Amino acid sequence: MSEAQVREQLHKRIDALPDDLVEQIADFTLFVMARKQTPLSYEEWTLHQWQDFALEQFFREEEDVEYLLADAQEVYEKP
Repeated sequence: MSEAQVREQLHKRIDALPDDLVEQIADFTLFVMARKQTPLSYEEWTLHQWQDFALEQFFREEEDVEYLLADAQEVYEKP
């Protein structure tokens, strides 16, 4: 059986299960992904993960960026 067929069969089986079992399967997949250190896609992030990410971005140390006068002139040149 090909990988695509296995995935399709798995989708059909999951779709036929009651919600509480689907939730358990989802928890198990998160457990396996964490064990294998597989990152979640952004669509699957929880509110808490988004909040942590926002705080990390807010408090991270940025490198100083230096601009030269030539850079400013290039950006603000009048046509």
